[in-house]
Amino acid sequence: MRIPFESRSPNAGFRRLVLMCGGAVCLLTVTSLFAQDATPAQAAEKTAQSFLNVRDMLAAGGMIGYVIMFLSFIMVALIIDYVLHIRRSTFMPPGLAEEIHRCLTEKKIAEGLQLCEKHQGFLSRLLHAGLEEAGTGSYAAVEKAIEDAAVEQSSRYFRRIEHLSVISTLAPMLGLMGTVWGMILAFMEFELKANPQISELAPGVYKALITTLQGLGVAIPAIGALAFFRSRVEELSTETTLLAAHVFSDYRRAAQARRKQRLLADE
Repeated sequence: MRIPFESRSPNAGFRRLVLMCGGAVCLLTVTSLFAQDATPAQAAEKTAQSFLNVRDMLAAGGMIGYVIMFLSFIMVALIIDYVLHIRRSTFMPPGLAEEIHRCLTEKKIAEGLQLCEKHQGFLSRLLHAGLEEAGTGSYAAVEKAIEDAAVEQSSRYFRRIEHLSVISTLAPMLGLMGTVWGMILAFMEFELKANPQISELAPGVYKALITTLQGLGVAIPAIGALAFFRSRVEELSTETTLLAAHVFSDYRRAAQARRKQRLLADE
């Protein structure tokens, strides 16, 4: 029996992620090359006037800035976890489809169920659901069990990656709240001065905007990662469902043949 999709490399997701990171690095490199057109004197002056290093940004962000940084650590941990688990090799363990097909051919349903329990994953749960209905002799029951298991497993993966959606929503909202609070403090301090100058207001304003920058810096990659993993789950779940149906193709033909024989016998 020839099983589709198995010939694809299980590391295709890693290669795609590496290509995306490489493209981002190339874009940043080109941007930095264009940014070097300024004269050395201008660059030195801008460097002297700028305070935006990592330590100062964290200090300007305050408590809300630290919360946003904590969300960024959670986001990175989630992305690493998804890269490790949302892969073709974890959805479709190599060799499992062939083993279950052999068990169906030899009518060893109990052995097939044990194999599915041994290899935990998306495909194993679909095949386990189908094997539980295989004893009825009705392919419609097997197909319905596989479809229900596929919907359940897909929903479980989609709920898992929704954590990135929560982070992408919370981070800019926290940044906006920090900016509003910083602006309030800046204007209150500005109001207390006898002869205030506009230049005295500027430091408080741009420091208040730091939290918005931090929030967007977390939300943008979270949204991009969410879109990538959502499409990845859809792709792999569809392929796995088709593979599970292909494993039961001989069983389907045998069930159809028995049905035709019963209809001919009734006639």
